Amino acid sequence: MAYDEVSKRATDKYRKKYDLIQIRTPLGERDKIAEHAASHGESINAFINRAIKETMDRDNTVDINNNESF
Repeated sequence: MAYDEVSKRATDKYRKKYDLIQIRTPLGERDKIAEHAASHGESINAFINRAIKETMDRDNTVDINNNESF
């Protein structure tokens, strides 16, 4: 199927809902991340988003409990 104008508009509409963050990992690390994510029923993207959110939540809790500020 060719990438027509309707498909392009749909893709653009979808992409406008999200920010794009690219990361680089050492060679072979992507496969380990993918395997770990799959073992938890997640995509790599879902796993990374969950890891970021959980870490931020934990960091904010630790900061409050330690009365630390940045």
